This record gives sequence, C-alpha cells and structure tokens, in this order.
Amino acid sequence: MDINERVQARLNLFSCYYKAKYGKPIGKIALSVGVACPNRQSGGCVYCSAASFTPFYLEEGDSVREQLVKGKKDLNTRKFKRYLGYFQQETTTAAPEKGVVEDCLLVLSDPECVGLIISTRPDYVEYSFLHELYRRVSMQALGDKEILFELGLQTSHNRTLQFLNRNHTYEDFVGASEKIKQFPAFQLGVHLILGLPHESLAEMRATLELVVGVGVDAVKFHHLQIIRNTALEKIYSESPFKVYSAYEYMEILADLITYLPKSTVIHRLWSSSDRDLLVAPDWGGLGAHQLSGMLLAILEENDLRQGKRCLGGEE
Repeated sequence: MDINERVQARLNLFSCYYKAKYGKPIGKIALSVGVACPNRQSGGCVYCSAASFTPFYLEEGDSVREQLVKGKKDLNTRKFKRYLGYFQQETTTAAPEKGVVEDCLLVLSDPECVGLIISTRPDYVEYSFLHELYRRVSMQALGDKEILFELGLQTSHNRTLQFLNRNHTYEDFVGASEKIKQFPAFQLGVHLILGLPHESLAEMRATLELVVGVGVDAVKFHHLQIIRNTALEKIYSESPFKVYSAYEYMEILADLITYLPKSTVIHRLWSSSDRDLLVAPDWGGLGAHQLSGMLLAILEENDLRQGKRCLGGEE
C-alpha cells in the first residue's frame, strides 16, 4: 500500500469515505451567499482573514449559479465529476433565510451534486431555517442528497473563545447541535482549531471528547496559523506564545484521533494557507504527501488508529 492507503487504513478520511459511498471520488465546490460574518461588527475573530480561505474562482458579486459554473470547471481540471456544494465563506445562515434556502435548493437540484455542507456559527442556527430547508428539500424530492451543518466551534473552553473574540460559547454550540439533531436527515459537523494559545493537550482532548459526546458525524481539524494583518498577528508579535512544529502537531493529532469514533468522517487534518500570508508556524513548505507520511509514521510506530481509545470499545 502507498502512504495514502496506509493512512486511510487507520483514519476515516473524507476522500476514502465518499469514494466508497458513491463509487467515485467526490470533490467540494466552495460557495458564498455574499453576506459578511456578523462577528466582524464586533471586531471579528482574532485569527480570521478571508483571504486565507477564499478560493481563487470566487469573485464578489457572483451569484451562486455563477459560482457553481466556475467551481465545476475547477473540479473538472482535477478529474472530479460529482461534488458537495460547500457554503464555506463567512457565516452562511446570517443571510436572509429565504435566499439561503433557495441557494441550497439550486445546488441540490444539480444531478452532479451529492449534497451540501453548510458552514456557520453556533449562534446563528435558527430552528425556523432548519425547518424550512427540511420542508423544501422534502417537497422537491431531494431527500437522497445529504446535508451537513458544519459548526465553527474551535474549542470547548469559553475562556479561549473569549480570547479569540468568537462572541459565542460552548453552550451555544450544544444548543445549535440540539436544533440540528431534531431533523434526522441533517448531519452535524464541527470545526476545531488545535494548538490555540495556552491550551494543553489535555484541554484539546477534553474539547474532542465533549463534541464526540454531542454526537458529531464529521470533524474538520486545523492547526492554528497566524495570518498577516490579523489581530492575532499583533498579539503574537507583542507577546509570543507557543506554536507547533509540523512533527509536534502530528503527535497531537495522532493522540486525539484515537478518541474519535471510527464512524466520524474526518474532513481535514491540518490547515493550508498561502505562505505569503503566513506568519507562523513555518513548516518549511511541507506538502500534503510529506505531512501524511509524518503522521503515518507516528500512527504506525505507536499502533494508533481512529477510535482506539473511544469509550465503548470502538476498536
């Protein structure tokens, strides 16, 4: 087996899971409803820079239909024929409810689309929106398409959330999760940042165990990156804190995934920002293949795999 196959034998990764489910590789098309994150009005998250996560084909003012056309051209260059529409930019559900529902239905109605990922903040999940989306999807016989809500939590520790200027709490995440789980057709995902300032491995592990307890279907991991022209860059320059080398991060990741049930799909393992935007940590330009090899070596050396330490005996 090559490196990717050996990693996939130990982790339930997005690429492998969806290829097995649909019989062919599944891509993602990043989409935007054109509404800025409301937290920017309160200073914004200290680490956030839209430039660091905006795909090259997304242009301000493009309709979702236009974004789809451009996104599908990009996917075709990478040999993907089917995709998940990924409302990734900003806070999707901060936009007017009717417009977001219509945009979701537009994407879902495309035969090449297998489903949606809707990224949002825990404090912007309204029952009325969930109910209306569920109702309209059912009416248009699109129930075979999956819908995953990806909640940006980052950490379960409210003191860290306050430091990050997230302006929501862990309890907001729990409340949003409970609303989503009232609709069995919807899946629940979570976005976590590892290596946040002054958080120990035990605290990162506590966050993961809490979200596992809530019942997430998918997880996206990022390592903390300090991006230029953010509040975090200023904080870091004035009072440097620990940032992790690639190997240190892989050690943390290898430990944490053992507490993640085998059934949970891992959508991402680390961050990837343009090096021109990145202040720290500097991983020397290591690519995905090299990082996968580093993680695999740690997993194999310590006989670790996803679910090994889960309560209830996932192994």
